[in-house]
Amino acid sequence: MLKVDGNGLLIVVSGPSGAGKDTICNKVIEDSDNIWLSVSMTSRNPRGNEKEGKNYFFVTKEEFEQKIKDGKLLEYTNYNGNYYGTPKDKLEDYLNRGIDVILVLDINGAINIKKLVPSALFIFIMPPDMETLKKRLIARKTESKEKVIARFTEAYNEINSYNKYNYVVVNDKIENAVSKVKAIIQAEKCRVERIEEIKLDNKEELIHEILIDKDFNNDEMRIWYEVY
Repeated sequence: MLKVDGNGLLIVVSGPSGAGKDTICNKVIEDSDNIWLSVSMTSRNPRGNEKEGKNYFFVTKEEFEQKIKDGKLLEYTNYNGNYYGTPKDKLEDYLNRGIDVILVLDINGAINIKKLVPSALFIFIMPPDMETLKKRLIARKTESKEKVIARFTEAYNEINSYNKYNYVVVNDKIENAVSKVKAIIQAEKCRVERIEEIKLDNKEELIHEILIDKDFNNDEMRIWYEVY
């Protein structure tokens, strides 16, 4: 269970491989000084130019399973034979300090988080169409043809899960998608449910202040009663 006493917003971003969710999240973070990108842990090998601690925390299958036993992960899933999970400690620390946290997760991971933290914000990144998605996957040149086909097939199932999220952003142009995600986060932080306390002077308090104000005449008092 996640223990959060601060007012940081937990933002969960998902989408099929090749939709551009990582690029979008990185650009959102670049433009903010109060958003932290949570780094997931995985048992798979690094791909391409991926770096330890930046893209993922890379561990062995045995090490990952030990983390599960020790309760060090907020959630985890197995995708294509590899573990993926969210380390819990830093996540709690940032949220409790009032810093917003972005989690980039697959569908199963997002569903797990929704059960644990239903107040989190869930955003699904959608490709403009499947042909564009296929071209993006092929252009990566980091995986075998079989892996690309597997990811493309999985994308159909993932896209059909968009209605489990609060918002959907179509990544037709990266700049547009980034702007939409920023706007969603800003709007979500202004939701009434997220404001702990709004202090408004009520009628009785205002009238009480008026009564003790010697400079306030009867005509002004009559106007106050008529208005309020």
